[in-house]
Amino acid sequence: MDPEITFYHAPNTRSTGVRILLEELRAPHRLHLLNMKAGEHREAAYLGINPMGKVPAIRHGAALVTEQAAVYLYLADLFPEAGLAPPPGDPLRGPYLRWMVFYGSCFEPAVIDRALEREPAPRAMSAYGDFDAVLAQVLAALTPGPYILGERFSAADILWGSALGWTTAFKLVPEEPAIMAYAARIRERPAAQRIAADDARLAAEHEAAAAL
Repeated sequence: MDPEITFYHAPNTRSTGVRILLEELRAPHRLHLLNMKAGEHREAAYLGINPMGKVPAIRHGAALVTEQAAVYLYLADLFPEAGLAPPPGDPLRGPYLRWMVFYGSCFEPAVIDRALEREPAPRAMSAYGDFDAVLAQVLAALTPGPYILGERFSAADILWGSALGWTTAFKLVPEEPAIMAYAARIRERPAAQRIAADDARLAAEHEAAAAL
């Protein structure tokens, strides 16, 4: 594909899911690694890409995309032949977009508030309402299975499989059977296995380099 995709990545972060997505899409790209242990994400060179100092980010020609869900949406639409994004007009497009946005707008804020033992904002001001309501929505989406969109695997599953994997591992989300089975299902996909192994290697290299 022309122009080239440059993917800004740090191992064992939220950008790992995007790396899995690129693998599932079989998308050619250039991997630009950032050693967060050494603070490279806070240096001027990367702050020019994303002033928030976060990963993931991608550059595709003149297009620069930051924010996790936006990167997923952009890439999945860029490679329609992979079938990981229901196209406009598909009845599943609405649920797909909902779950891509629900993660950052409701799920993660609810989880972080719960983890930090912060009371949610008053309901009229809260982005998500309350933790139990958010969790109930997630469980309802996963219970029919096997995927968020039922029988259809999509980019949303890569986002949610990764997120539920780390939030349950850190005991931030209850280990409900439907959640654990779903996270395992996504984690066991060959693309996820390959990236997990390589990210572990990169993380060890970054740790060693930062210690010098």
